[in-house]
Amino acid sequence: MDPFDKGIIGGVELKNRFVMAPMISNLCNIDGTTNDNHIAYLTERAKGGFGLIITEYAYVDSFNGKGSPNEMGIFKKEQIPKLSRLTESIHASGSKIFVQLVHAGGKANPHYNKGHVFAPSSVDYMGNIPDEMSLDDVKDVEEKFLNAAELSARAGFDGIELHGAHGYLFQEFISPALNHRTDEYGGTIENRVRIINEITAKIRKKVDIPVGIRLSLYEDDEDGYGPDYGIETALALKNIDYVHFSAGRFAPPGSSASFYYDHLHIGEKLRKRLDINTMLVGSINSLRDIDRALNVSDFVVLGRQALADPYTPFKLQNTIPYRPCIRCNQACRNLSSAEVRCTVNPYTGLELTEYHGHKYRGEIIIVGAGIKGLEASLYAVKLGLKPVIYEKSSLGGQFNEIMDEYKKRDFIPLIDYYRAMLKRYNVEVRYESQDSGIICTPDRVYPDIMNHGDITMDTNIYRYFDDAIIIAARNHVIMSNRSLNSLERSRISGYRKIAEKAGIEFKDLDSYDIKLYDKNQYDILEAMKSGRRAIKEYILKNESYFL
Repeated sequence: MDPFDKGIIGGVELKNRFVMAPMISNLCNIDGTTNDNHIAYLTERAKGGFGLIITEYAYVDSFNGKGSPNEMGIFKKEQIPKLSRLTESIHASGSKIFVQLVHAGGKANPHYNKGHVFAPSSVDYMGNIPDEMSLDDVKDVEEKFLNAAELSARAGFDGIELHGAHGYLFQEFISPALNHRTDEYGGTIENRVRIINEITAKIRKKVDIPVGIRLSLYEDDEDGYGPDYGIETALALKNIDYVHFSAGRFAPPGSSASFYYDHLHIGEKLRKRLDINTMLVGSINSLRDIDRALNVSDFVVLGRQALADPYTPFKLQNTIPYRPCIRCNQACRNLSSAEVRCTVNPYTGLELTEYHGHKYRGEIIIVGAGIKGLEASLYAVKLGLKPVIYEKSSLGGQFNEIMDEYKKRDFIPLIDYYRAMLKRYNVEVRYESQDSGIICTPDRVYPDIMNHGDITMDTNIYRYFDDAIIIAARNHVIMSNRSLNSLERSRISGYRKIAEKAGIEFKDLDSYDIKLYDKNQYDILEAMKSGRRAIKEYILKNESYFL
């Protein structure tokens, strides 16, 4: 199937098969209302060619349904005007927009909710035990979703998606590990999906709008269900225009697998095309991934790749290089305390700050072709300047020193992107030393520890995580458990498996003699920002020369 073919969902025509995944952004206001930043963030992806934008999950119940601090909400009429502004902006950019509706259930955060947290059954939710829902609670939730669906239609959304994945309320009913009920909402699959079928029936009676659902095809947890159960669940649903397959409950990797896991990791377990409209998400960031996904699904869903480059569909269609997601799960997964960001795109979540002003002219010299210098060069081209790069070794700088085979597989395409863009803009690279110009050598170079011998490490430096695996082949390596606190759960899980297999021990190190202590992480995004800042500062100092 050609990803640029038109598609139909519940009577709504989409210009292509590209869908932007619903991802938490924390860009909305604390009361759940949208704002200019949030609208600009989603609109940029619509401009970039996505046929369908699915919003981040929007809570339907302000009493006890909220999952994250600045989550989008849709539960009262006063929200309609601003939501209408969002849908208007997406439509003006040539795309359609669905809103994802959620009740966080047992995963609702007590700090962000006024009422008691409940779930289908009173079981452990990663350390919290919610109340068991009464039948009145079930009926109240159904009315909350119906209300949100009516508001969605009035606000101009083209469709709605129910969130039935990732351990939120509907998956809590679906999952045998979380639903121990013995009434009509537990036991058989038919009973477990009853609440969903009752909600979709109510919506169909009141609102003429396409309705889809996001499901976890399987759970990664030890007691989780497999893909056969996930497909059986999908086929038991009624009044559904599409099923959007994701994965996971609580355990990593879920849908956002890091570079330690295969591409298309969810699609590999969806072994056949179903007789219903399907969408597929999960580690898709290349045309090869897209083609494979469309062998088993009708639409391809890009999540982190839409953060890395909002214009991915447009660039693929026009054979233009695009920034690849490197699956690092750094900035995009830091959502307990920050807004959405991307390690390889300095403008993600900050779209309103992008420079659209004066264009300059003239030649500049950039010294260094690591990430800092490469990003500085592309930024200079965007401003109208003609950079010449001086590099005494090779493009990529410290990227060329990556030893982790998994990281290298997903990181090196970023250097390939820069190489292609330099060629596209005819940027000259001179492989020789140069002392003057805009110095874009790394702001931080970490000391070499490869010949250190036995070592005890307490560090959050990604480079040293890689080094530790090599060192462990000939020396004893102990790493503090807290060293991994800077990583999200998928990275922690993937790294620990590899590290422990290599012989690295993880311990609480308060009583040990720590030989390496370094918590001053300098990452890719900081290098990119530094490169752009170097160009801005140089122009400020010499602006008259470039006018």
